Amino acid sequence: MEPPVAGARRRGRERALGLLYEAETKHFDTEEVLAALPTPPERYALELFVGTMGDLDAVDSLIVAHARSWALDRMPVVDRQLLRVATFEITHRDDVPCAVIIDEAIELAKAYSTEESGRFVNGILAAISREIRPDEALAAPGRATSEG
Repeated sequence: MEPPVAGARRRGRERALGLLYEAETKHFDTEEVLAALPTPPERYALELFVGTMGDLDAVDSLIVAHARSWALDRMPVVDRQLLRVATFEITHRDDVPCAVIIDEAIELAKAYSTEESGRFVNGILAAISREIRPDEALAAPGRATSEG
């Protein structure tokens, strides 16, 4: 399977965030969210949404383990969903650099959440990426610019 181009990944992340938000706020499962859509989401959005929902326990465990003193249910909904989709992407899409995933999550946090969300999301995802992809973290000590 050929990886999506950068712009498609960016749109996919944003769409997956919206689908995850809808699932949580409406208390829908994966199938209910998808069935309610007038048109199916693009491939990357669908992969991120379905994958995140399907691996939610493992994703949430990683987030909780790295969110010092933050309970998952106390986080703003958008931050929680951003952390979920980015954590899924870090753990399942090794074709996408962690720096890109984190930068995109920060940009989405700045656009859709609180003033402090960018730093909050960055801190947790950086810790997760150091655990999941330690070689990549060593190779890239600073934040990279977003490609996608």
